[in-house]
Amino acid sequence: MKKKAVEAQIQTSLPHVVIITGLSGSGMSSATNAFEDLGYFCVDNLPVTLLETFARFLSAEHGENTIERAALVIDIREGKLLEEFPSQLENLKNQGLKTFVLFFEASDRVLQRRFSETRRPHPADRGDGLQAAINAEREQMELIRPLADMIVDTSEHTVHSLRRFLIERFDPSAAGEMPLKVQVVSFGHKYGTPRDVDLMFDVRHLPNPYFIPELKRFSGSDRRVVRFLNSQPEVDETLKRFVDLLNYLLPLYKREGKSYLTIGIGCTGGRHRSVMMANAVAKELRKKRFEASVTHRDVKKTSKPIV
Repeated sequence: MKKKAVEAQIQTSLPHVVIITGLSGSGMSSATNAFEDLGYFCVDNLPVTLLETFARFLSAEHGENTIERAALVIDIREGKLLEEFPSQLENLKNQGLKTFVLFFEASDRVLQRRFSETRRPHPADRGDGLQAAINAEREQMELIRPLADMIVDTSEHTVHSLRRFLIERFDPSAAGEMPLKVQVVSFGHKYGTPRDVDLMFDVRHLPNPYFIPELKRFSGSDRRVVRFLNSQPEVDETLKRFVDLLNYLLPLYKREGKSYLTIGIGCTGGRHRSVMMANAVAKELRKKRFEASVTHRDVKKTSKPIV
């Protein structure tokens, strides 16, 4: 295929309009910055009633003034106008525009911490305190949340990881083929289960190197821990069954158009068994030509678990 044809295919696979919405403090501003860096025309707090008017600038009939792609922030600041969002979104689709609704959210505790750090007032605060404002906003945004094409929980994201996530998903240079990207996350159950996990495996049934004095201080990436676990028959059998299931499921997910899949593998503390197994699963997936990466969430945890 010629270069121009490939570029045309990539461009047509991206949405014309990305609507950034969700809860205040969940990362909408950071997302807007990422889309601006990707070349999207970004508008913050566009009145919902102007969506149809703005869509004219995305029409080929508008000539030289056409905006190729736009990212629009629509949130709680709309007030009563939010009620018109479903019908306005439908109007955009009826005009033949490809739309993509990104809904950002986070846990109450994370939202409270972020507002405390920034010292900015919550837009839904009516004098009853921050938690009441968060609750009120969640209730109001339930009108929009079911319309989302993707819901992103940013509780465990940093500004940088969220930016990386969005650029990987909406970068024009990577939008042609959209391979299935698999992230394998090891974690410790005593620190809580990770959010946004599509599949979760528990390996607490395996022998625990934590109780072997000469292995306790090492992680599941250390060759001594790996050697010990590989010597246990149930470890090899568990890995085989996990990989067999994934080899069956992943092509089906890819066929249905899924671009990202997160697999959680948990043990008690997230330091030994889950780490070794996450590394092994990712290695086996790469052998099958899947794009697999590994994150060890709790391998360096030394604090007490959250209760």
